[in-house]
Amino acid sequence: MSSGPGGSDELCLPASRASARAARHWVMNELAAEGVFGAENQIVELLAGELVANAALHGPADGMIRVRVGRTGRVVRVAVRDSSVTVPVVRHPEPSSASGRGLELVDSLAAQWGIEHHGAEGKTVWFSVELEQS
Repeated sequence: MSSGPGGSDELCLPASRASARAARHWVMNELAAEGVFGAENQIVELLAGELVANAALHGPADGMIRVRVGRTGRVVRVAVRDSSVTVPVVRHPEPSSASGRGLELVDSLAAQWGIEHHGAEGKTVWFSVELEQS
């Protein structure tokens, strides 16, 4: 993946729940630097935060999370890498459940998403969103 739209290549964060907020702000700033605003920016921000929160919650507590964002034409792609080999699964929790909807949101709002396995070194979960205007 190429450098982020704002010139930053990658954001490295500790595996903590607070990292989701930092990732959301970083992604939002990267996209704003590229001229992506409004609802599209907010969708990408939300989904990036969900992937980072999942990586922090389900990955090793002492691990690092790497976030990359890139834009090619009308497509924005965000990739979140962690050192866990656990494969994320879309769950469909009960309406009264307080959690478990992160990948369901990604599955619903992203144009595409997937998982790249890196053997014992973990995985990358990515999604793409197609912008209405380039």
